[in-house]
Amino acid sequence: MLREILVALLLIAGAALVLISAIGLVRLPDYLSRLHAPTKTSTLGVGCLLLASALYFGTLHELLVLVFLFLTAPISAQLLGGLEVKDGIKPTEPDEA
Repeated sequence: MLREILVALLLIAGAALVLISAIGLVRLPDYLSRLHAPTKTSTLGVGCLLLASALYFGTLHELLVLVFLFLTAPISAQLLGGLEVKDGIKPTEPDEA
């Protein structure tokens, strides 16, 4: 019973974080801001969904995917953001948005 409640809470939290990530991706003004929203919230959202799946099915495969996700998502976002800054693309100023 407690496991099912924890799985349900993780699924709700994961879905909410992924929804926030999608909204941020659509609504934020520039490339660097749009890169930031999915990197943070969708990583945590997918992490919650993977934890819920690992708890429900009792397998370790999801935990391996979770470790891989937490290692690669921030690194790829850092590399993409660094390339944009190197190419001279600057963030939009708040009054320009």
